Amino acid sequence: MATNDKIASVYAHALLELAQKQGGNARAQEVGEEFREFAEVITSDKSLRALLASPTVERSARSAALERILRGNVSDILLRFIMVVDRKGRLGHLVEMEAAYDELLQGLFGKTEVDVFTVDGQPLDKSIEASLRERLRSATGHEAVFHYAADATMIGGIKLRIEDQLVDGSVATRLRRLRESIIQGGGATIRGNTGRFIG
Repeated sequence: MATNDKIASVYAHALLELAQKQGGNARAQEVGEEFREFAEVITSDKSLRALLASPTVERSARSAALERILRGNVSDILLRFIMVVDRKGRLGHLVEMEAAYDELLQGLFGKTEVDVFTVDGQPLDKSIEASLRERLRSATGHEAVFHYAADATMIGGIKLRIEDQLVDGSVATRLRRLRESIIQGGGATIRGNTGRFIG
């Protein structure tokens, strides 16, 4: 797990605990929806991203602007969380924190987030998706929630990222494994039949 992911995970766990103390899993889900909406605003609003990430904005000015923007627009729990993140100098990680929080929520409700990479990022055929969903349910005990993304480096097949584990079923990886198998197998065959080649 990357350092940024670890940081995001620590903060996400803290927020989840606070939300659950305030109102159980129902409150945790409400906070999650609110946090997701805020993360979407960050992703789509250039000026807000600049305010959050810019090292040239003085921290006290940023804190005041954030509080002015958020107070009355988000719940107290999310406001307090964001202000703590600001004081710790971690505002640039808010989107990753939201993703980590969402992952925790999915686990809480028996779901697993699965990133599915294909060449074009389009959803799989329904029958293939259903089969994959069933296999993942058997393997993890959770319902899979698919998120599709394009990976232009692939030549075919799929790659799955389940939490921090990558399952690579791409054509390039299968060809590489086949090549390695042929080289290793061929080497053993040659060693086993040395006499035929030098006799």
